[in-house]
Amino acid sequence: MEKDLSNYRKSYEKGELLLNNVPENPMELFRDWFVEVDTHFNVDETNAMTISTLGLDGYPKNRVVLLKKYTHEGFIFYTNYNSEKGKAIAANPNVCLSFFWHAAERQIIIKGKAEKILENLSDGYFESRPRGSQLGAMASNQSEVVINRSILESKLRELEIKYEGQTIERPKNWGGYIIRPEELEFWQGRPNRLHDRIRYKLQKDYNWKIERLEP
Repeated sequence: MEKDLSNYRKSYEKGELLLNNVPENPMELFRDWFVEVDTHFNVDETNAMTISTLGLDGYPKNRVVLLKKYTHEGFIFYTNYNSEKGKAIAANPNVCLSFFWHAAERQIIIKGKAEKILENLSDGYFESRPRGSQLGAMASNQSEVVINRSILESKLRELEIKYEGQTIERPKNWGGYIIRPEELEFWQGRPNRLHDRIRYKLQKDYNWKIERLEP
């Protein structure tokens, strides 16, 4: 089976990104882009991002997760610490995040180090989740092999009965990571494939070096 995709082409014409009008701090540009895409473009889950880790088997692996908070310090998401990605991060905290907002013809690629956030912060977010999501986190041994879905559904029903009318505490193997960025690249699609690429690299003095890259 094969399909030739060589004629799939599009001209990118929705914006520009110039070196002389970007802020000194890349997190400010991230905030501006995120708000603009979330407000003015019809994008489902603007906070969906791809995280890449180097697995214990030596292979890189990408998967989509949801960004839950961003600050000047970095990007926060939540997961099972015993999952495949959690084990990969424990062995090698160097990760890569990427956002691709097709409607805005924009992409952001972020290199950084992942570390667990404070337990009280994970507790606070867990408490804010819908009850079904709380129980789902307890029911799933994320990334482990399961014979069929009915096993998961049975575990969920058992937990619903066990915790009926009770407060659900966060499992200790579930919580947040913050990705502290060391490099961010902002990509804006442009006509004739001469795309705009601006890269920020964190320096030893904690200032950001800003460079334009060829497309």
